[in-house]
Amino acid sequence: MSLVPLALVVIAALIHASWNLLAKRAAPAGAPFVFAYNVVATVAYLPWVIWLLATREQTWNWPIAFCFLASATIHLAYSLCLQRGYQVADLSVVYPIARGTGPLFSSIGAFILLREPPTWLGVLGLVAVVVGIGCISTQGNLAAFRQPKGQEGVRWGLGTGGLIAAYTVVDGYGVKVLGIHPVLIDWFSNFLRLFILGPVMLKNPAQMMARMKGYWWLAVGVGVFSPLSYILVLTAVDMGAPLSLVAPAREMSMMIGAIFGMMILREPVNAWRLAGCATIITGVVLLGAA
Repeated sequence: MSLVPLALVVIAALIHASWNLLAKRAAPAGAPFVFAYNVVATVAYLPWVIWLLATREQTWNWPIAFCFLASATIHLAYSLCLQRGYQVADLSVVYPIARGTGPLFSSIGAFILLREPPTWLGVLGLVAVVVGIGCISTQGNLAAFRQPKGQEGVRWGLGTGGLIAAYTVVDGYGVKVLGIHPVLIDWFSNFLRLFILGPVMLKNPAQMMARMKGYWWLAVGVGVFSPLSYILVLTAVDMGAPLSLVAPAREMSMMIGAIFGMMILREPVNAWRLAGCATIITGVVLLGAA
């Protein structure tokens, strides 16, 4: 992976960690929060989409339409699954499993479906990133996985990780094979999600507004920054970066999140977190050299 795509992925990881801090606070709002930040994202990025459609030639056909629909459906399922996981299980169980298994599944999908040849450095980097995520998230304590809450978290985490892999491969295929601009695939995915989730939310607007009380500014933050982080990732793919390496590299958001916790939230720094950060940095270096 060359320097520029790698830099885009690093920036995307920083933005991802930032909006994830906002989304975590809004977990009790559930599906209405997902709907609200999708509305914000659709409105915020509409001018960019209009400019792209006016200045860039874009082919329209059934494979592209199906890609938009598949991306929207998978992204919506991912958002709802992650939100539900946060409601019923610990963050320290759901998040590491979701973010750790996502790149594994997506890399396997990239190797098989997109026929991206694996390299030893890439595989070692992938393993290092996933191991580092596990160290930072669990801090060496696996006892939570043996508790009922932990087992429930494992199920939701695996489901979320599978959906991460699915949308990464689908969107990567849309960008690299179908030639869809990253902004367009992300925006149309957001737009279609409104039509899928909207009828359910609008059945009881009063209830939706009540559940969103106190969370609107968080929805604005997530709606603006979440698409931006993903657009940067898709841009890196569009520039030729192998999807099998981009997927695990973007998991640096876990490392950045841990640093936020240490420096901003004053969370305790222990050997497991330091080892996890060092392992992820090593993995990123290997991915960049692959």
